[in-house]
Amino acid sequence: MRIRQVHRNGNPAQYGESGFTLIEVIIVVVIVGLLMAVALPSYQGSLQKGRRSEAKSALMDVANRQEQFMLDRNRYTEDLTDLGLPDPYITEEGHYAVQAVGCGAGIATCYRLTATPRVSSPQVKDARCTSFSLDSSGTKSATGTTQNECW
Repeated sequence: MRIRQVHRNGNPAQYGESGFTLIEVIIVVVIVGLLMAVALPSYQGSLQKGRRSEAKSALMDVANRQEQFMLDRNRYTEDLTDLGLPDPYITEEGHYAVQAVGCGAGIATCYRLTATPRVSSPQVKDARCTSFSLDSSGTKSATGTTQNECW
């Protein structure tokens, strides 16, 4: 059964096809593209900043383990396996590798920890804060274009 639409004056309604024109679709695509061009870099920057906290957290964890090792054995260690960690220690999300270096021959009286982005991680593209370091005196440093803002 077909329903027939009738206009107010009694004549059959003359309705055209409804939908979007090509121009309307192109305008919407351009607007969405512009929004993405503005929002995407900001979003990626936020992701990189969040991943940096992973490196800093891992460095603090390893530093705490080093201090406990010092209390127990009266020295630091360059070998992270002595601290119960793999060497190199890969952070929880896998974006950074943490390594320890002693500072002198013989008994290690100090250490320097460094977290560098792994090759398989998108953090490799983070030019603002490339790598992070923490030493036994508590000095925090970073490499990159904005190294003063990294810690």
